[in-house]
Amino acid sequence: MTQRTTSRRRRLLSVATGGAAALALAACGGSGFGGGGGGGGGGEAGGDLEILIGSSGDAETTAVKDAVAAWSEESGTGASVSVAADLAQQLSQGFASGNPPDLFYVSTDFFPGYAANGSLLPYGAQLDNADDFYPTLADSFTYDGELYCAPKDFSTLALAINTDQWTAAGLTEDDYPTTWEELKTVATTLTTGDTTGLTFGPEWQRVGTFMAQAGGHLVDDEGHADVDTPENLEALTYVKDLLTSGALKYPSDLGAGWGGEAFGLGTAAMTIEGNWLVGTMENDYPDVAYTVVPLPEGPGGPGTLQFTNCWGISADSANQEAAVELVQHLTSGEQQMTFAQAFGVMPSVESVADQWKEEFPEQAPFLDGADGAQGFPPIEGIADVISDFNAQIEGLKSGDPQAILTSVQSTLEAVAP
Repeated sequence: MTQRTTSRRRRLLSVATGGAAALALAACGGSGFGGGGGGGGGGEAGGDLEILIGSSGDAETTAVKDAVAAWSEESGTGASVSVAADLAQQLSQGFASGNPPDLFYVSTDFFPGYAANGSLLPYGAQLDNADDFYPTLADSFTYDGELYCAPKDFSTLALAINTDQWTAAGLTEDDYPTTWEELKTVATTLTTGDTTGLTFGPEWQRVGTFMAQAGGHLVDDEGHADVDTPENLEALTYVKDLLTSGALKYPSDLGAGWGGEAFGLGTAAMTIEGNWLVGTMENDYPDVAYTVVPLPEGPGGPGTLQFTNCWGISADSANQEAAVELVQHLTSGEQQMTFAQAFGVMPSVESVADQWKEEFPEQAPFLDGADGAQGFPPIEGIADVISDFNAQIEGLKSGDPQAILTSVQSTLEAVAP
């Protein structure tokens, strides 16, 4: 092992096991990577591919395994899929030991660190469909001007409304909120007894929608810290006002773990969530009638956030050519539509957008927000900054929005001056 490789792996281990680990993609069930097998960094060229994923559940696991098996049979290249119990930890262990998987999920918060320390193969330019990815998704996985890895799918945020509670409050479709003022009005109207009008998690991953709608962001076009702005102050002040009025409550104040649970239980009439909510409602709350509408526009216009992972390929993989070919298959429009049908994600390629909306018209507001959606800036250290921001957002109801922004600006400047 070269000194450069050793240093790179030590840096990766530090990134993945530090404070940023709180934001790691938590996977469900399955056995971890690290058992025997041929495809990791120490494998022989042309050997089997080892793939490590973080799965949302059995549906995603089965769909990915079926897709990989079909490609393997056609290509003649062996491939095995493992489901991580803790994706970030198992990746860090694999890189530190010199035996990473060949192909694996990479979240947007950890991507910059992996790219910066040389752990990822920057293969984006090798893909025939590189220009088909939504530009905002490609930007999330571009580092030093190179598209490192292919976005596998994505989600955005929209507003879910309990239609029974909406009707009971005397509201109609004409009252669907399209502005901040209208959102505050209907949230107040829907707040009665044990039910609050609106809920979402105390985190930038939800509050950031209001920053975007105010015309704000975390970094400017040059990648510099740009948190302490009038636009972001207007956004946090608006959210604080909703909290103090009681029209907005965090899920923990409603005895729920996240917005979707509070919404399903009926303790919140509206929630801001991603299209993963659809599966939760079908499986856990099938009797709750609801509809999804676009998020209201703010003083800066429309805005939402996006969440995605990419297919990372290890820079140390002995099977890079086969791994790129597999990614090409997995991110094709046809295969992504199969994934969408299996576990509810939105394809990361624009070429099947109309097909997806025709098949899932009730979810169209999620995809309609894709063009202007904001995501994690591809900056090394961003995960720790967001973690600090979230800790302060938890206390926003009694906190000082200006002090929060000043603090986060300082934290972000340390990694994005």
